[in-house]
Amino acid sequence: MKTQTQLFGLLFVACIFLLVQPLQEQTDQTVIYQTSFTTSPGWQTNNPSSDYWVPDKGLYHYRIEASTGNYAYTDVDFQDGPFTLEYDWMPVSTDETATFRLGFGSKEMNRNKGPVVVSEFKNGKGGNLMYLRVITPGSKLVTVASGQGDEDTPCYGGMKDGKPNCGPVVRFEDNKTYHVVLAYDDKQEQVTMSVSEKTTGRQVWSYYVTTLDSLHGMNRIFLGSVGDYGSMMGRYATGNIDNVKLSTESAVTSTPTNVATVPTTARVTSTTRQTPKPTTPPAATPTPTSPPSPLFTLAALGITACALSYTLRRRKQ
Repeated sequence: MKTQTQLFGLLFVACIFLLVQPLQEQTDQTVIYQTSFTTSPGWQTNNPSSDYWVPDKGLYHYRIEASTGNYAYTDVDFQDGPFTLEYDWMPVSTDETATFRLGFGSKEMNRNKGPVVVSEFKNGKGGNLMYLRVITPGSKLVTVASGQGDEDTPCYGGMKDGKPNCGPVVRFEDNKTYHVVLAYDDKQEQVTMSVSEKTTGRQVWSYYVTTLDSLHGMNRIFLGSVGDYGSMMGRYATGNIDNVKLSTESAVTSTPTNVATVPTTARVTSTTRQTPKPTTPPAATPTPTSPPSPLFTLAALGITACALSYTLRRRKQ
């Protein structure tokens, strides 16, 4: 009798496990565009003496000068949805008022016209600061700097009592290699910029902004100075880029394995005509789950029926 009770208990536990085990929705990364510059990337430029492929080093060289409208770009096959644009960046020299920028946007490649998501690294009044600049298709501008930036750009601490409430100023250095990531979450309508040291992996700066508007109509990766007509000519941002990759995510279902972590970043929602307010990071968004397969239910019911039948037969004996 004791053996029967133990067997029935084990079967009962197995049934409960099968009935309650859900399938968790995860994401699968799909690479849209990728180049390591080991072969010619075929990028188009209007200034081949400044922006060009360096075959012996497997890099792409840039020299960006303001107020010239120089550019280099590649078209990509992308419609809309979430995306992650990442690249390695090796600044050699960044003159005063000069800016290196690389982004993802429309064919206009203009930092002042949406839709566009741009990472900018400028040697301005606050030193070598990092900027995230986003303009939506509806012309909503959201921008933030890694310190007190330009007059129109709040620092990443937001504003308090009408004054910049900046966090610790974070600056980049020439002659150092960085890994830069621009990520767009279409469900949360958030764009994140993360900068880390390439050799150590140490995160230097990370921040996200909320667009309150969906991004779409973006199909060009570019660098250059289109739209930068307020800075002095004769000042250059010079260096190299490598390992450019654009990817998107699609939903897949699989058995849950571990819990995803959320980077600790702050949040700002602002435009050049609004006063941003510092906020705390939002809580992690629960991952959507799928209902258990009907097969699990049928299997559980079958096991339960077998167990009851077995118990009844033993009692009659």
